[in-house]
Amino acid sequence: MALDGAFLYAVRNELLPLIGGRVEKIHQPSREEVIISVRTRNGSKKLYISANAGSARVHITENTVDNPQTPPMFCMLLRKRLGSGKLIDIRQDGLERILFLDFECINELGDVVTVTLACEIMGRCSNLVMICDEKVVDSIKRVDEDMSRERLVLPGMKYTMPPRDDRLNFLVAEPEEIKERLLGTESKELSKALIRVFEGISPILAREWAFFAGRGAHIESGSISCDQLDRLLFAVKRSREQLVSGECCFSAVSDKEGQLKDFSFIRLSQFGTLMYTKELGSASELLDYFYFERDRAARTKQRANDLFKLLMNLTERTSRRIAAQQEELTACADKDRAKLCGDLISANMYRIQKGDSSTTVENFYEESCPQIVIPLDVRKTPAQNAQYYYSEYKKSVTAEEKLAVQIQKGEEELQYLESVFDSLTRASSENDIIQLRLELREQGYVKYAGGKAKPPKALPPLEYKSSDGFTILVGRNNKQNDQLSLKFAEKSDIWLHTQLITGSHVLILADGAVPPDKTIEEAAVIAAVNSSGRNSGLVPVDYCLAKFVRKPAGAKPGKVIFTNYKTAFVKPDAELEQSLRV
Repeated sequence: MALDGAFLYAVRNELLPLIGGRVEKIHQPSREEVIISVRTRNGSKKLYISANAGSARVHITENTVDNPQTPPMFCMLLRKRLGSGKLIDIRQDGLERILFLDFECINELGDVVTVTLACEIMGRCSNLVMICDEKVVDSIKRVDEDMSRERLVLPGMKYTMPPRDDRLNFLVAEPEEIKERLLGTESKELSKALIRVFEGISPILAREWAFFAGRGAHIESGSISCDQLDRLLFAVKRSREQLVSGECCFSAVSDKEGQLKDFSFIRLSQFGTLMYTKELGSASELLDYFYFERDRAARTKQRANDLFKLLMNLTERTSRRIAAQQEELTACADKDRAKLCGDLISANMYRIQKGDSSTTVENFYEESCPQIVIPLDVRKTPAQNAQYYYSEYKKSVTAEEKLAVQIQKGEEELQYLESVFDSLTRASSENDIIQLRLELREQGYVKYAGGKAKPPKALPPLEYKSSDGFTILVGRNNKQNDQLSLKFAEKSDIWLHTQLITGSHVLILADGAVPPDKTIEEAAVIAAVNSSGRNSGLVPVDYCLAKFVRKPAGAKPGKVIFTNYKTAFVKPDAELEQSLRV
């Protein structure tokens, strides 16, 4: 799963129309990614560059990424050097995994200079380097002697290309040259030998060529037949023609669980029926599709890491407190014996002397009047011992009443914390995290850190459109759940929520009509996906008219009670949920 030099060649061809455009905006959403908005005659395009080891790439993006409130220093440097600059060239040396973006800019003295961004797409060595007059101005990741002895990337040093092996460029290599180089390599599995022969090809492309050459059979480079060699050369030639002509088949493969595994600029046949293949219209569209959702989830979890830790600690602490209270409540169950002991001591006062450690008396509350032994405090009189047992009885009665209330409040608090945790796991943007942070602050779980900056306006509820044309709304957090269910909803709307499972409130806007069963089923699937039961096999979802939903007095955000409901059992379907989202 790597963006190789051949795929980068296809990306470069897509970026060529940006030449002549001017830099409009520059953002740095995270430490290793930059977005440059370039204004062209055909409108603005967002150029996305990532130097992340697991997802390094460069392409045009249509997605929106949340930016930090304070831009990083490298972002400020890019704005200073590239602001209003003109993109004059996009270069690639052969199939090397480096794309050079040349900008014509004005420096502090008013002179016209060329500033180059070197987008190095090289796995864990990926980097974004700003170059001027062949010297490094700065880089998104500085490389000093402790990190590499072969190639330093530090401000003021001369920019040098990474070490490069002597390999063939399959876009210009002749068939005879390919044969000679391949047969001259050490005998090994054909796809591995191809990686040693050609530059800029990924393992998946090499395996696809080897798969075509051997018709699925295993081939060693040292024992390849003439027929297999001809088929290999044909596969290489076909891939070359696709790249040069721009008639590529951008494919992404995923397993049967929907996890994306790899991609290429050609149609992939090597997996057979083991993988699903999805074809997209361009290299940028494919990279956006492949990486964006995964990176967004990782970015969101990183920014919400402190909230995850806080909620886990609060949940653990609350659970321990409830367990201790339940243990204490269990001990209160013996309160009736304390009252019995007090009564029996009072009835047998004449038989007990001060200094006795125990007394044996008849229990006249039972028909057979069995004898029981009652421990006594030798320092107390019989009356004081009886009073002690009565006092213990009263304490247990009071504790039982208080503990029952405290345990109920603790369980409600635990349920609330679990609902916030579930919302946090489904947060898809920085705004969602901020709103959850504000909610926890209002409930007293997060201290106010000060500052005059106003929080951003909350995003609207998630919106879906059913197959029958009904609008379905889903709350993003507990506060929005309350607004959706109690203020926005009309009496005839249909309200849904997963049964005994934390999740979002779902509302079908009926507009006075009666939604068909299919719409209710689709809304139930949406409710199941937007809950903590989204990975379950079957999820029960309760639904009723919104007029039967109300909020108990003093309840925490998101807590409601409802009556006159029915229950639907549905299987969470993320693909259906995505297809219905507006």
